[in-house]
Amino acid sequence: MRDPRIPQLARNLISHSVQLQAGEKILIDLYDTPAEMGIALIQAAREAGGVPFVNIHDARISRELQLAANEIQYDILSASQLEFMKQMQAYIAIRGSLNITESADVPSERMKLVAAKMRPVTDQRVKRSKWCVLRWPNSSMAQLAGMSTEAFEDFYFRVCLLDYAALQPAMQALQDLMDATKLVHLTGPGTDLKFSIEGITSEYCGGSKNIPDGECYTAPVRDSVEGVISYNAPSIYQGIAFDNVKFEFSKGKIIKATSNNTEALNRILDSDEGARYIGEFAIGFNREIMQPMRDILFDEKIAGSFHFTPGQAYEGGTDNGNKSQVHWDLVNIQRPDYGGGEIHFDGKLIRKDGQFLVPELQPLNY
Repeated sequence: MRDPRIPQLARNLISHSVQLQAGEKILIDLYDTPAEMGIALIQAAREAGGVPFVNIHDARISRELQLAANEIQYDILSASQLEFMKQMQAYIAIRGSLNITESADVPSERMKLVAAKMRPVTDQRVKRSKWCVLRWPNSSMAQLAGMSTEAFEDFYFRVCLLDYAALQPAMQALQDLMDATKLVHLTGPGTDLKFSIEGITSEYCGGSKNIPDGECYTAPVRDSVEGVISYNAPSIYQGIAFDNVKFEFSKGKIIKATSNNTEALNRILDSDEGARYIGEFAIGFNREIMQPMRDILFDEKIAGSFHFTPGQAYEGGTDNGNKSQVHWDLVNIQRPDYGGGEIHFDGKLIRKDGQFLVPELQPLNY
């Protein structure tokens, strides 16, 4: 018998996340995802009057292509996918690979080439379609989360089926507050960071672009970032595991970067000029997500967290002009069990140890 939560999630993705309308075409990218979920999405898209298209991906096959990636190959692949994507009005991607480090041994120059060549396709999806991306629960994710497979599946559906609409007033209040803020000051163990967000708008995320969701993001004025930040959540980027990442900034630029793998860290930051500047600042508040699991779609929404992202800024009102092939969401958790921390807006304490102090924001507390 099919898990009844699967069609419920599919309907939410189609009706709430991408708001598919009659006659609209949607591309569904399934990466190592069970057929049941793909079928449920096709059925939900048809119920909405949409026209579904599906791509099936395998992480091991993708790795094999990346190992010897060349310009001719990815020029053709990028061009064909871009032309196809231009015909879509909506896009959903579900990633369920058992091994999230499958591409860890792909040479960095190959990964850099793939990222650069496929950037136009990503930009088309992000800028010109209604899109949503999410992971699919499996035993590997359960292991990373320190949970049994059954317990993790329950956690996954509880998080993904959260009533985001009920949080909308508080999320809007946070967005309005960030829009009115000039100077942000972040403090905590190993962190003392100041930057401006003046003139750059913010946007709350309530179940549209990502599932799970629960953040409000903007970007710092590109050259305004000063100080030091220590990230206390582990991360995976380009298939490599990173811990204890620490940045020092001067005039917006990362001038020193260290981690458990400092060489690989700096290699990523040297991908292009924009990789050493910050493209996003976001505050996470999903009360159902408390611990990191090296999966950024979950980790960036952790209750009482923020992320501060080297690389590409999102275009639109939240754009600070930074351009890069890198966009790496690195997370700092400010709850007491992670050492605590504070967020000040224009000198006023807004959040302490992960809890919002402003009354209209308190519904977002864990």
